[in-house]
Amino acid sequence: MPNSEGAKKRLRQSFVRRDRNKAVKTAMRTQIRKVREAVQAGDISAAEAEFRIAAKRLDRAGSKNIIHRNTAARTKSRLQHLIKTSKLQSA
Repeated sequence: MPNSEGAKKRLRQSFVRRDRNKAVKTAMRTQIRKVREAVQAGDISAAEAEFRIAAKRLDRAGSKNIIHRNTAARTKSRLQHLIKTSKLQSA
């Protein structure tokens, strides 16, 4: 347990930040799942629409250091590749 006033404040701040980061990360993961499900269902236009939202959420999480920037870029790249290959296979 924290003893000083400053340590108590840092503990309160860490709880608030943890909840906020958790919400951002959960929303990001949900959006990635929606993209993958749309690709699996064969709905390319829906997958592209969901990808735009997912890319925005990944970029925001990367800029806020919730995830590493390179992780965000790698995930976006893999999702884009998934959409592109499924588009070529369906054509």
